[in-house]
Amino acid sequence: MKRVIAWSALTLTLLLVQTAFAELTRLADNVYAYVGSQDASPAHSFAANAGIVIGQDGVLVIDTLISAKEGERFLADIRAVTTKPIRYVVNTHTHLDHAFGNCVFAKLGATVISHEADQAMLAANGANILKNIGAYGLKPEDMVGTEIVVPTLAFSQQLSINLGGEDVRLIRTAPSHTAGSLAVYLPAKKLLFSGDILFTDFHPFLADGDLKGWAKTLDDLLAMDIERIVPGHGPLSTKKDLQEMESYLVLFDTKARELAATSQDAEAIAAKLLEILPKRSLATWMVAYNVKSRYLEKK
Repeated sequence: MKRVIAWSALTLTLLLVQTAFAELTRLADNVYAYVGSQDASPAHSFAANAGIVIGQDGVLVIDTLISAKEGERFLADIRAVTTKPIRYVVNTHTHLDHAFGNCVFAKLGATVISHEADQAMLAANGANILKNIGAYGLKPEDMVGTEIVVPTLAFSQQLSINLGGEDVRLIRTAPSHTAGSLAVYLPAKKLLFSGDILFTDFHPFLADGDLKGWAKTLDDLLAMDIERIVPGHGPLSTKKDLQEMESYLVLFDTKARELAATSQDAEAIAAKLLEILPKRSLATWMVAYNVKSRYLEKK
């Protein structure tokens, strides 16, 4: 009987460990990420991806999810992988689903980094967004403990971080998804965290985007030595997905302009676009939102 209880306890322990690792995918000996979540609800960060790079000197965190609650979930998963100190947080951009968990990691002493344009964007808009969180489908209880933490270190084009045995490069070539959206590149592993420069199997958020700069950025990423990509939303990706993202943006912009020239009905335009656009399984609602925000007359 004692042996049965002992084996049961061991089984439970193993299940708990497996659960702790359930969402963090191991991409290399020292790199882990959330990729491909199917829960795109607001409280689950709209299925935003995030990740970590572990160096000899500590940990670099890439994006922090939508709230203190989500940030704490991420931190618990990190601590199941490593106990090394968290030295840096990189915001690929400062939309709420990627940066409102900053407060969890700043309290641990991490330096929060972004491009200077997105640093300014969060400083200007963060408090108001948090105040009006219901507009994003979130409830006050979802955001308990969340505080706006603006990046304290910002750069203009590129920044390299030596994490101790791992060269991490932060790259921004042009305004794209946001004015300061950046990619995190691990050249030794031919691995890229693209942030929302890339959405895979997920309709992208275009409201703040510079489509011309976005295309340039995608072309620049395609020219790099990359084999695997962690997109801002969606499953682990490749250069093929970068190409499909660029085609999607061109098609969306061309057809949305044509349709908006003859109609101001966002839902009707969105329905026609969804017949034309490549099929994507998540965030179908985003198409109508993008039409309203970019192509219809503001009244």
